[in-house]
Amino acid sequence: MTRTTRQLILASGSTTRRAMLAAAGVMFDVVPADVDEPALRSALATENPDVTPAEIAQALAAAKSKDVSRRYPGAIVIGSDQILECDGEIFSKPGDASAVRTTLEKLSDRTHSLHAAVALSCAGKVSWAACDTARLTMRCLSPAFIDDYVARTGEAVLGSVGAYQIEGLGIQLFEQIDGNHFTILGMPLLPLLSELRAQGELPQ
Repeated sequence: MTRTTRQLILASGSTTRRAMLAAAGVMFDVVPADVDEPALRSALATENPDVTPAEIAQALAAAKSKDVSRRYPGAIVIGSDQILECDGEIFSKPGDASAVRTTLEKLSDRTHSLHAAVALSCAGKVSWAACDTARLTMRCLSPAFIDDYVARTGEAVLGSVGAYQIEGLGIQLFEQIDGNHFTILGMPLLPLLSELRAQGELPQ
């Protein structure tokens, strides 16, 4: 594992983001941010009706990193967020099996975008940010397949905004995927690692 010169904190409880950083050999602590995401989304839309999904993802990532960095001013804090948008509609994480079914019915036979953003903050100020977009096309899903998928995945996909995990059974939902693997998982990892190296927190 690589040691950083300053404490590095991931402002997220996401097991997927945690696994990405750990697999990359980065040492970090986890402190979930305390951000009211629905309220922030609503405020952004009120202030700017033309706000884009990518801008929403960037604002949420920045808010998370700033929130935790205010509590740990000496640390570098990673905030990240992902927004799923399909034909102008922004999707939220499904709360139950019925919502999983509804999400898949809406995304079936359509192409949607995943906007993943990441931000670094120190002492309550964002020092760097990046955003990347992937486009995924679902095949036409039959009602029988959706029923079987819901039964087999259970609660495992409730924390995923599109009700799928491409590293598992969710890959069977798709006919085409265009974009970076890490962006699809929820965080632009390569730009993040590059910036941490630029800041001297990872070896060159």
